[in-house]
Amino acid sequence: MLKSFEHVGMTVSDMDRTVDFYCGLLGLSLHLRKVMADGGEIAFLDAGGGMLEIVAPASGAARAVDVPEGTAGLRHLTFLFDSVDETFARLEKAGVEIKERPRLAINAEVLHKVAFLRDPDGIQIELAEKR
Repeated sequence: MLKSFEHVGMTVSDMDRTVDFYCGLLGLSLHLRKVMADGGEIAFLDAGGGMLEIVAPASGAARAVDVPEGTAGLRHLTFLFDSVDETFARLEKAGVEIKERPRLAINAEVLHKVAFLRDPDGIQIELAEKR
């Protein structure tokens, strides 16, 4: 029997920069961070309803590539906020790479407003709010 969503794993190029982005700017909490036997690092960041497993290989990682239309894969990570406008303004001021400014959600049955940006490795992040 399913209990809950646990985590999604992703590869990043720089652990410090990634933790600063997700914890310092988005508000996730660092749950665990350690060095692995091969010299890479792993961290778990608590997002309130599940976690991000972040792996930074010792050899580094290339920038993320968007999933092409018509190709299976994860398109973005979505985080729910009280206000997309306020969060977006704060992140834009911090110099975060913007993909799409705040707008009303197409899936109005689920979300009210959304905006899209990129994390330090180019992974798409969706900011969302509900009514």
